[in-house]
Amino acid sequence: SEDLLQREMLTRSGLETQKLELLAVVSELKRHETVLEKDNIELRDRLAEEKRKNKPPLAPRNHLYPQSSTPNSMNDIQNMARGLSPSPSPVSLGHGPRKLEFTDSSPSPQRIGGGQYRSLPREHQQDPAGLRRAVVFGRPVDQPRCSSVPNLDTETTVMNELNETDTENYSKEPSPSMQTSAPKGIRKIFGKMKRSGSGNLDDIPSDEPFTRGGVRSTAGPRLCGNSQAIRNDKPFSEWSSENICEWLKEMGLDSSVPEARRWVKSGQMLLTATPHEIDKELNVKSGLLRKKLHLALEAERGPNAADPMLDCAGRLEPGWVLRWLDDIGLPQYKGSFMSARLDGRVLHRLSLDDLQGLHINLALHVASIKAGIHVLRKEKFDPHCLIRRSDPENETEDRVELWTNHRVMEWLRVVDLAEYAPNLRGSGVHGGLMVHEDRFTETLLASVLSIPSEKTLLRRHLATHFKELLGADIIQKKREAETTLGYIPLTLSLKAKVPKKSQFTLKRKKSKYEDEEELVCPLNDSKSTPEVSKSRGCLS
Repeated sequence: SEDLLQREMLTRSGLETQKLELLAVVSELKRHETVLEKDNIELRDRLAEEKRKNKPPLAPRNHLYPQSSTPNSMNDIQNMARGLSPSPSPVSLGHGPRKLEFTDSSPSPQRIGGGQYRSLPREHQQDPAGLRRAVVFGRPVDQPRCSSVPNLDTETTVMNELNETDTENYSKEPSPSMQTSAPKGIRKIFGKMKRSGSGNLDDIPSDEPFTRGGVRSTAGPRLCGNSQAIRNDKPFSEWSSENICEWLKEMGLDSSVPEARRWVKSGQMLLTATPHEIDKELNVKSGLLRKKLHLALEAERGPNAADPMLDCAGRLEPGWVLRWLDDIGLPQYKGSFMSARLDGRVLHRLSLDDLQGLHINLALHVASIKAGIHVLRKEKFDPHCLIRRSDPENETEDRVELWTNHRVMEWLRVVDLAEYAPNLRGSGVHGGLMVHEDRFTETLLASVLSIPSEKTLLRRHLATHFKELLGADIIQKKREAETTLGYIPLTLSLKAKVPKKSQFTLKRKKSKYEDEEELVCPLNDSKSTPEVSKSRGCLS
C-alpha cells in the first residue's frame, strides 16, 4: 500500500508540475495576444494616415459628363464606335477627341489579329483621320457585330483622356466593380479578433493611441486603477475641487465623488479637515477605503516623524500588492484585496481587524503576511527587492529572506524534493517567513509539503537542508523560542486570535483614529534585536 501511495503522490506531483507549465504558457500567450492587438491598432492608424495622404484630389466639374455615359440610341452607339461624342457637349474644351472604352467586370482574353491572345488590351493607334478608335473587348467596333458583343447599356464605362499638358490632373470615373471591393485578407483577420472579457476591437477609436491599462489581457491592474496617478504640478493644498475628484476616482472612491464635488472647495480644505468631518461629508462606507484615504492625506501633509516609512510605502500601488500576494504564496486572497483596493500604505499599516475583514483567519497566513511586511520595511518598500528566480550573478541571492514562494519551490527541486514542491502553492511559505518567524520550523515545513510522518528519512533529509539554508544563528533563535513560557506551536489548522478590546475603562474615551490599532507587523518591530524575544509566540 505504501508503494501505491508513493506512485499516486508521484503522479499528483507530475500533474501539478504540468499545471504550472500550462499556466506559464497561458500567460505567455496572453502577453503575445496583447502585443498583436497593439500592432493591430498601430497598423489601423497607419492605414488611415496613408489613405488621407494618398487620397486623389477632387476632379473639376468641367471634367465630368453632365449627362449619363450610357448611350440612348443606336446612333449614339455608332458615333461612340467612331470616336465621336454622342451629343453636343462642352466637355471636350479643345483637348481633342475623346477615347471611349467598354469594359466588363470579368474580361475575357483579347484576340489580336492572327489568333494571338494577351491579357491586356492592345495599344490604340490613330487612324488616318486623326481619330482614335474605341476598343470593345479587344475588337474594333466598326467590324461586323456578332451576338457575343455584350449589352452596352449595362456594361459600359467611359474614361476621359486628356492631352499631355493635363496628364498630371488626369482623373477618371471609377467602375462599379472597384467601388465595392472586398476587405483585404489581413484586415479581415484582425477585424474578427476579439478578446475574452475586453470587448470587440472595433469599439476602440482608431485615432486613440495604445495605452497600457486600456485593453489588456490581464484584468487585475485595470480593476485596481491606473498604474500612474494623474498628478498636478501644483501642491496638494492648491488643488481645485475637480482635481480632488479625479484623485478620489484613482483611489477607487468613485461613490464619494458627488459628495466631494459638493463639499470640497480646495485641497487645503481637505488637509485641514478632521477625520470625523471627512467621514461624515464624503460618506466612505468601506473601512479599508476610509483608511486608505486618511493615510493618503497623512502622506500629503508632509513627512511623519512617527512613521517615516509611510511615504516610501506610497510607491506601491494596488496592482503591485496583488503581485506581492503571489510572491508570498497567498494568491487565494487576491479577490478580497482587489475589492478593497489595498495599496502600499494600507499594507504598511494593516491591522488584525483588517485581516478579519479580508477573511484571513489562519495563523500561518497571518504570520506569512507579517513576515512579508517586515521584509518590505527593511528594504524601504523597494518594488524590485524580492528574488523570484535563481540567479548566481545576483549579489542578494544568498539572502533567503528575500526569496518568494516560487524561489523556495526551486530550492526544493535542488535538494531532490521536486515531487513535493507544488504543495507550496497557496501555503504562504516564502523566505521571509522561514527566516523571521521563530515558530516556523522544519517540522511545520514537512507538514506543509504533505510529507508523511512515517517517512522519517525524507523528513530528516529536509531538516538537514533546512538548517543549512537558514544557518546556525536563526536555528538557535527558533530553539530558544520553543522554550519560552506560553509558546504556542504554529500548525496548519491554528486560527489567528484577535485580542478583544476592553469595554470598560476609566480612561478618557478616544476616537477611533486616536486609538492605536494593533497592527499585523508593529512599527517598532525589529526581529534583528534579541530584546523582542519576550513577545515571541504572538502574531502581533
